[in-house]
Amino acid sequence: MRFGTVAPAEAEGAVLAHSMRLDGRKLSKGTILTGDHVARILAAGIGGVTVARLDPGDIGEDRAAAALAAALVPDAGAAGLTLSVPHAGRVNLHAAGPGIVDLDAAAIHGLNLIDPAITFATLAPMTRTTPGMLVGTVKIISYAVPGAALERACEAARGAIRLRPVVLASAGLILTEVDKESAGLSRKAEAAVAARLGALGIGLADVRSVPHDEVAIAAAIGSVRGAMVLILTGAATSDLYDTAPQALRRAGGTVTRFGMPVDPGNLLFLGRHDARPVIGLPGCARSPALNGADWV
Repeated sequence: MRFGTVAPAEAEGAVLAHSMRLDGRKLSKGTILTGDHVARILAAGIGGVTVARLDPGDIGEDRAAAALAAALVPDAGAAGLTLSVPHAGRVNLHAAGPGIVDLDAAAIHGLNLIDPAITFATLAPMTRTTPGMLVGTVKIISYAVPGAALERACEAARGAIRLRPVVLASAGLILTEVDKESAGLSRKAEAAVAARLGALGIGLADVRSVPHDEVAIAAAIGSVRGAMVLILTGAATSDLYDTAPQALRRAGGTVTRFGMPVDPGNLLFLGRHDARPVIGLPGCARSPALNGADWV
């Protein structure tokens, strides 16, 4: 692609680089100049116009953006994404529904190293999405790019982004109470957990408030409704054999992990009861602020 200022008579067929006003009307940048445009420019007494002229093998910005977006998302429905109409070298990728961003980060980094004018920006991996959220943007920075570079970029990142959909429709919440103060915190905790679940399209099917006691928690695990069991204790779970993990074992379940390398939120445990996943939430899950609970 050649970029620069030329005489109006030489501009026909080129891409206008900067918007201008002619006869009181705006001629937008990115317009492919026709003979009529050139005549109007000459009539306005403009002696030079800045344009981009494509070389053989160059691909215009909108065609290039559409091609790269199609390579990144070969099947938008299967990927849980919607793609905007190419405009000004841009295609936006939006979430079709709630989910988690899943990226091939190495492939996307490789794409972005091929040509400075061929770019793809995304949310961070594992970002939680809501319907309509902007997840990524393809942007061709110049008015055209070499076709060979575009082809390499398309091949480098084919199918490199998608949303992982929510697979559980409901959850049950068990809250434990140590004293009257923790009973008050339970109401705040329920609201925060319900909001987190709602953002993912998961319904809070059941809430049980029980004493912070191994037997009581075990009984609640066995009876609480929901496709997943969440446990938020009034006292911190400080060990693999603390009250809540032991309650899960008593109920016939298994504990698969205690602790998570994130702060706040490290006092978390994972397990299963029959076919249901069980998450022992950290105390910070009572807060609506981003914390370790949001990563599981």
